[in-house]
Amino acid sequence: MLKNKLITALSACIAFCTPSSATDITYTKADSMKVVRLLTEGIRQGEGTNLMLYYGMKMQGIPYVAHTLEVNKTEKLVVNMRQMDCTTFVETVFALALTTRDKSVKWSDFCRRLEQIRYQQGKVDGYTSRNHYFLWWTENNERQGLVTQPLRKTAGRYARRQVINIDYMSVHPHLYSMLKGNKADIAAIARMEKASAGKEMMYIPAAYTGLTEKQLACIRTGDILAIATKKKGLDTTHIGIAVWGKDGKLHLLNASQIHKKVILEPKTMKQYMSGHPSQLGVWVIHPVL
Repeated sequence: MLKNKLITALSACIAFCTPSSATDITYTKADSMKVVRLLTEGIRQGEGTNLMLYYGMKMQGIPYVAHTLEVNKTEKLVVNMRQMDCTTFVETVFALALTTRDKSVKWSDFCRRLEQIRYQQGKVDGYTSRNHYFLWWTENNERQGLVTQPLRKTAGRYARRQVINIDYMSVHPHLYSMLKGNKADIAAIARMEKASAGKEMMYIPAAYTGLTEKQLACIRTGDILAIATKKKGLDTTHIGIAVWGKDGKLHLLNASQIHKKVILEPKTMKQYMSGHPSQLGVWVIHPVL
């Protein structure tokens, strides 16, 4: 009886809170109900709750599936709580955390936050408005006051500079279903890539990711870690959420292509990165919550 009442209440909230632009959002009823349930549970947590960790752990076990945003002929906001890749996992967790910080349990507020995080200037405006590179993602969300980069101030002797030279999308458009054959969007992406050339991002080298929490005080549980890469044309290749484990070592909570699901990686960050020689180290992005 209690369960039926809860489902009825959640359904009513979803119906009331669905944004007027619902036709521009791709989702299922199960997705929206899960979001409202998670927000309802999350808002009951104590003031000191690490919301990135709380919601990230709630996602454990969700299957890893690539290209979950590439399901429409034209760009729309996609909410998929049933399947995630590394980026949509982090974006979903961050949107849930921001909505909870706003003291809201509304589906519409969650969707607005997700759109704000995922798109340039916080608005869906075609395929090229999505933050396709994590450099663009970071810059967009920093401009909006949603994240900061602690390595700029507190990394000390452990930090290095990565010079950005991205062109992977415009060089390989056939790998992107919504970009393939679209000359106008390819040209637009190429211009955006060129505008980013020479920019620099700070990172912690892979060899240092095995240091202690005290030594790497610039990294806190709940921070977003992006793995910087040596691969030509790319800036990063994977993202997740930092977790300082009970072993005193840094771990990654992520939607893992290796494990085929969202998981708190049992290997330490250093162990994980030692198996991938193309990985330079990690960017550290701090959510403002």
